[in-house]
Amino acid sequence: MKTTKLEALFWSIAFPGFGQLLNGHIIKGITFIILELLINVYSNFNTAIMLSFNGDISGAINTLNFQWIMFYPCIYMFAMYDAYKFGSGKYSELSFLPFVFAAYFVTVGVMFSTTVKISKIFPGPIFLPMIALIPGISIGFLVRAIILSFRTKYKKNTQS
Repeated sequence: MKTTKLEALFWSIAFPGFGQLLNGHIIKGITFIILELLINVYSNFNTAIMLSFNGDISGAINTLNFQWIMFYPCIYMFAMYDAYKFGSGKYSELSFLPFVFAAYFVTVGVMFSTTVKISKIFPGPIFLPMIALIPGISIGFLVRAIILSFRTKYKKNTQS
């Protein structure tokens, strides 16, 4: 039985590389798992997550290695897109755009996470990138809809 796009996507969200393994892309899956582990360990990501969830944002900032964590959003979002793309089911044109914009916005969220406050709340290096994911995905879907709309109008104009 083939893995659905949604199943592969959710397993990739749980751990980058799992979606690829389910899709039968073993080498790619193992590569994503190794990258996840390397970036996670060298950036001290799990410790920063634990500190953030326990309210120690300053500790999370001091613990996190920003040189390593900057790679994480792109690897994570690409692993999710790749798992989704190769899962069984209908291919959606330009489906990569929400993933790409999410990677951009989350990376920017990481870059500004040591200084940005939202209504006097300091979300820090874990929560600000998570918050940035929402506009990133939304803008990606919006850009996709605009491009597809223009393509449809262009095709109608060239056919008449």
